[in-house]
Amino acid sequence: MRSFLFCSILGDMARPDPQPIAPTSRPRARGALSNRAGRFDLARERADDGWTTEPPAGPGPRAQLSDEQAKSAITYNRSPDLPFDRSINPYRGCEHGCVYCFARPSHAWLGLSPGLDFETRLIARPNMAEVLARELRARSYQVAPLAIGTNTDPYQPVERDRGIMRACLEVLAAFNHPVAIVTKGTLIERDLDILAPMAARGLVRVGVSVTTLDPALCRRMEPRAPAPARRLETIRRLTGAGVPVRIMASPMVPALTDPELEAILAAGAEAGADAASWIMLRLPREVSELWQEWLAEHYPGRAGRVMARLREMHGGKEYDASWGRRMRGEGHYAALVAQRFRLAARRLGLDRPQPPLRCDLFAPPARAGDQLSLF
Repeated sequence: MRSFLFCSILGDMARPDPQPIAPTSRPRARGALSNRAGRFDLARERADDGWTTEPPAGPGPRAQLSDEQAKSAITYNRSPDLPFDRSINPYRGCEHGCVYCFARPSHAWLGLSPGLDFETRLIARPNMAEVLARELRARSYQVAPLAIGTNTDPYQPVERDRGIMRACLEVLAAFNHPVAIVTKGTLIERDLDILAPMAARGLVRVGVSVTTLDPALCRRMEPRAPAPARRLETIRRLTGAGVPVRIMASPMVPALTDPELEAILAAGAEAGADAASWIMLRLPREVSELWQEWLAEHYPGRAGRVMARLREMHGGKEYDASWGRRMRGEGHYAALVAQRFRLAARRLGLDRPQPPLRCDLFAPPARAGDQLSLF
């Protein structure tokens, strides 16, 4: 069997042996078309390990899962572009395989490719809930809404078996800690028994991302994420249980999905969403080459227009990471999309101010052996 030798500046990292995820009976679609080396890969070459002369035939790389013991849970940021200053990520990599995912470059830090490795070399952090509880109990901790799903999806398929996200929710519920969740995964419905009581206390909001209503485009661009209609059903089930939901038309792809902006917002409102947001397609670091490779393969006739619009919004570059510009770009086209969003959101009642998540209920639960308060 042929295998790959990975050499990176991280050296030979000690990791547990990855466990294969059970395969499905049909070909496993992937978003990225290649395993392009990340910026920290110094070399990547094919080597024969002597088992066979050719790799076995098959539909493509199978996903593998490794465990990583988290040393910390909460990651803090100071970005003025983000409405939160802290987040947690139960998993590294995401099997949804969205080709445009801005989180792909994070896999390069592990000496892995932001391409196929990102969606097939997954890493779980099984002790995340335990570490989170410890950090929330710290005397120096000051409560503020915690975001989950801002890097990789906490409700990707592997969560069904591992339950790390659910364990983290149980901790947050016990502490009465406010949380904002972003997902494409319908598995969030499993946790309504936790989310609904938290919502009743003003502790949770959910954002559901719907990039397109076209199932064929969705399958090419987000190959292992739930279909658009199924995500809309998730919105119905969440809002039906009293959980407030924001419809996220993100990312908007110029000349490909942006004509659907108003229809996406209308579908979200019909499903029960009470707020909306949008972000333009972003192509940081390795994502740009992966995206253009995908675009040339699936939509060669539109590739030129899509990239021309993106460069127009970023001063001639494929992406500008400057604060205040990276999320939506600048120029006439960006302004037009923003105006369309404002008008549609106003017409659908999705522009009303939302009450802030409550922080005043936060209180670490008593542990066995703790001295109880007299007051």
